[in-house]
Amino acid sequence: MDALAGLLDGPRARGAFVLRALMSPPWSMRIEDHAPLSVFVVVRGHAWVVPDDGTPVLAEAGAVVVVRGPQPYTVAHDPASPPHVLIDEQQQCFTLDGTPLMQSMDLGVRAWGNDRHGAADLLVATYTDPGAVGRRVLSTLPHVIVLPADAWDGALVPLLRSEIAKDEPGQEAVLDRLVDLLLVGALRAWFARPDGEAPGWYRAQADPVVGQAIRLLHHSPERPWTVGSLAHEVGLSRAALARRFHEVVGEPPMAYLTQWRLTLAADLLHEPGSTIESVAQLVGYGSAFALSTAFKRVRGVSPREHRAAARRGAGGLDHAAPQRTADDTRAAA
Repeated sequence: MDALAGLLDGPRARGAFVLRALMSPPWSMRIEDHAPLSVFVVVRGHAWVVPDDGTPVLAEAGAVVVVRGPQPYTVAHDPASPPHVLIDEQQQCFTLDGTPLMQSMDLGVRAWGNDRHGAADLLVATYTDPGAVGRRVLSTLPHVIVLPADAWDGALVPLLRSEIAKDEPGQEAVLDRLVDLLLVGALRAWFARPDGEAPGWYRAQADPVVGQAIRLLHHSPERPWTVGSLAHEVGLSRAALARRFHEVVGEPPMAYLTQWRLTLAADLLHEPGSTIESVAQLVGYGSAFALSTAFKRVRGVSPREHRAAARRGAGGLDHAAPQRTADDTRAAA
């Protein structure tokens, strides 16, 4: 399993907020939902994405946009247009003076806007918590990315557009999976750009030796890996693998393994019925104590604190965890 696959086979969208927005000018929406991730497709017309601390970006018909939160931003027909609508943390919409707009702008099943035949047609999905594996991937992205129609495969868009309008049993699960596929397709296209700055772990997938080593670590994090045993599996000497892995990925194999194990553990701790002991066994730590020590050292909080915060609706404490040095990571392995 690679890190992108982890978005689908690990922490999946759970009850993502999905709708179709139909807007005619003038329109401008101030997004203050503090969501960790939003993705939307411009089916028709165009939209400007205006970060609070960045340059406005134009998304034209066929483009997919990924916005990494939780910072507020604005989406509008013109970057100079003042906001007419405010979206809050409950995905409720209001005028700037606080007048509710949900009913007046309701256009049917998962459809919303100021004009049923609006010039702009947007498919919007918001993740409430992409999980720790997802955050590992997303942390490498800028605040806003826009892929034009010719830079990604938009084959899913007609299906997503059709499914958004349905209200059938299991519809939420169908939409969650489609949104996951849409996101992974967009990220894969973004990282594969000729001028892209893909992270080391993504570039490593194409390396015949380091890519194999990473896949082994991802598929079997529970194994008692050493640099020597990993080198044996990929057919290199210990020194050669250590040198090549560091050159391609940017960190030693065991430091990478520690981060991967603890990232998986952070998500597994959210699963119903999981215990620290059971999670420790799944990710390669011999005891709950060993996992707790490593988790605290690298992520800055204990597994219990991380899980308690998630149960309070905080989505874990990953964003609050202090930065750790490479020496800290190696010491926790």
